Amino acid sequence: MNASAETDHAIPAASARHRRLFQLGMSAPGALATSILVLFALGVVLFLSFRTNDGSLLGGAFTLRNFSDTLSDPLYATIILRSLAIAGFVTLATVVTAYPVAYYLAFHAGKHRGLLLFIVTLPFWTSYLLRVFAWKVVLAYNGVLNSVLLTTGLTSEPILAFLNTPAAVVVTLAHAYAAFAILPIYVALENVPRSLIEAAEDLGARPFTIFRKIILPISMPGVMGAALVVFVPTVGDYVTPALVGGPSSTMIGSMIQAQFGKANDWPFGAALAVIVMLVILAVVVAVRLADKHFGSRT
Repeated sequence: MNASAETDHAIPAASARHRRLFQLGMSAPGALATSILVLFALGVVLFLSFRTNDGSLLGGAFTLRNFSDTLSDPLYATIILRSLAIAGFVTLATVVTAYPVAYYLAFHAGKHRGLLLFIVTLPFWTSYLLRVFAWKVVLAYNGVLNSVLLTTGLTSEPILAFLNTPAAVVVTLAHAYAAFAILPIYVALENVPRSLIEAAEDLGARPFTIFRKIILPISMPGVMGAALVVFVPTVGDYVTPALVGGPSSTMIGSMIQAQFGKANDWPFGAALAVIVMLVILAVVVAVRLADKHFGSRT
């Protein structure tokens, strides 16, 4: 009997081990290729940031001047802080608007859930530039929004404040990254044990109490993931500020793009990129530490 029981336990364990090895073998080539490409790209940027600009592809002699010029010029500090502020507002607006959508999909969509998820991802079937231009049409001086305000009599003349402002950049980026926030939060909400909710209801807990005590804390990893997925790319975005933002909306991504483009100073652009990556890394680490510190007290 003991030998038979040991054999019965050994078979599922071996099967699980073979399954893990198979999954590792299937994912290893893609993970390895992605890691190599990412590390190679980061290595090239880091190498360029310590070179002088002599017109060659990999720069000239070793130097620290690219970093010293960047750190000593208050213009770049101002633009980096502005980029962080705009990205922060975009992240806040995206997560706040995405959470109710994800909540409805997880708890109330029912048999229409698949269709609604399809609709959420539908904008990504079009070009990113096309979506940005659509918002430019909406916010323009003679655009859709001003036409509606004039038609309804709410304003007597078109308003200039909609386009070429930081607010326009925030609205456009929040819409562009909406699905990136909705999907992680939806997955987190889907993993909320329904048995906990049913138990709380049986004990007489109110819906808001259930949400505050059970649903929101369990879904916070999805919220944090959505915030990071939105925040990190929006800091370096340069297309949206160029199309719907004005001089007051210039972000660090635009400065980096200009160095690699018109200025043709790749080493200085690489130094800017490295500094931005370090700043973003510091912000992400600070947020994660704060989440661990304060999250453990809730």
